Amino acid sequence: MPDSDSSTMYPLVSFRYSVIFDNDPIGFSEISGPNLEYEVIKYRDGLSKQYGEMKLPGRPKVSDVTLKKGIFPSDSKFFEWIMTNHNKLKRKDIAINLLDEEGKTKMVWTLLKAWPMKIEGPTFKGDSNEVALESLTLAYEELKIEAR
Repeated sequence: MPDSDSSTMYPLVSFRYSVIFDNDPIGFSEISGPNLEYEVIKYRDGLSKQYGEMKLPGRPKVSDVTLKKGIFPSDSKFFEWIMTNHNKLKRKDIAINLLDEEGKTKMVWTLLKAWPMKIEGPTFKGDSNEVALESLTLAYEELKIEAR
């Protein structure tokens, strides 16, 4: 049972977060992922008296992460990053911080050795007044999760 302190009594909300990119916080309107799962290795020994197979943990797999944000004039850092990867892969560590009500970091998902695999521009519609969003999809090698 959690103690009576309200900071541990209720779960954190998903709309208070920040993303650290090149040591600078960047505002994103939506982040999908990150996920970590393990492959399942099915194994049955020929001498086993057990009828079914055993399931063993295999290699870890991480999913791609997609970040969406509004487009601002003269803000092309993601496009420049993906274009530099055309010739030479430049990887970065990206931190996604989940914040409490006071703005303090409570959980961190760090995408290690991330690189941009896709960038999407906005959907253009003549009858809409929505904010123009760009979408950046990142591949990465390892996911580090820590509670603070």
